[in-house]
Amino acid sequence: MTDSDDFDLLDRKILHALMVDGRAPFQRVAEVLGVSPQTVHRRYSRLRVEAGLRVVGQVRPEAVGDEEWLVRVRCAPDRTGSLARALARHAETSWVHVASGGTEIMCVARAGAATGPSLLRALPNTPRVTGISAHCLLHTFYGGEFSVVTKTGPLDDAQVAALRFPAGTDGCPLTGTDRALTAVLARDGRAGYPDLARAAGCSVSTAQRRLTELRRHGVLYFDVDHDPRLLGRTKLAMLWLSVGPAGLTEAGRALAGHPEVSFAAATTGPTNLYAAVNCTGNRDLHRYLTGPVASLPGLTAVETAPITETVKRAGVAVTPR
Repeated sequence: MTDSDDFDLLDRKILHALMVDGRAPFQRVAEVLGVSPQTVHRRYSRLRVEAGLRVVGQVRPEAVGDEEWLVRVRCAPDRTGSLARALARHAETSWVHVASGGTEIMCVARAGAATGPSLLRALPNTPRVTGISAHCLLHTFYGGEFSVVTKTGPLDDAQVAALRFPAGTDGCPLTGTDRALTAVLARDGRAGYPDLARAAGCSVSTAQRRLTELRRHGVLYFDVDHDPRLLGRTKLAMLWLSVGPAGLTEAGRALAGHPEVSFAAATTGPTNLYAAVNCTGNRDLHRYLTGPVASLPGLTAVETAPITETVKRAGVAVTPR
């Protein structure tokens, strides 16, 4: 996010606070930032309307035996729009982008590790599809539950520590109540406990206890989504990078620290490192590719695919503006 007349340092601080803990009460955020709860609520509400800000609850895939895949679909340009919308309606997809001048679709699909995405079995028979490749996500360097691990923001270390929720990684089984809770949180990560209790058919105290336990066991985390185009980042692109195995971890960690990067992960496939980047324009993207990207350790090749349209983001279809 860049400072502008509309989105200032306080907005960036609120965004950073929510990245640390998307469920943090406004009272606590206000105390950490030194402003009133009413100010935090007002700014948050405006960011929701004007910057598409959403807090979403996510179940960690490996905690429930799932995997995530990046699926690239090449098709005839006259088929791209309808196919992208069809993929956006698919229950397995969480993100769907149109890229490369309308000749390619990229989506993130989640499915059981034993079966893989069912859409991969349907796509080969889809008319006008000319190519498909699938890349399983092996390790996330930045994005999702790792959004505040490696990158700095406007909050200092003490402020981050005051907001951070202590979460483990041991996991625990999901109950029927848990699944009802997480279904609501996937739509609105800040849904109130009375709403969660009604959806799950349980008491408010049970809803609060189960949500806390899921977080403490590292099953549930909260991600923050916003439209970077409305905050100065108008050029969005996907990078598919090839890095020597010995340098993959170092390169991934370096990518995670770049301010342009909103997601970075190691993958299977002909390329082994993927990044989603947000720049201020074509010149900025060129500067980024020929500077920070070119200096990544072990880099042997990079493919750039500019995003021309986002059809689905964080599990919700995008309404054209």
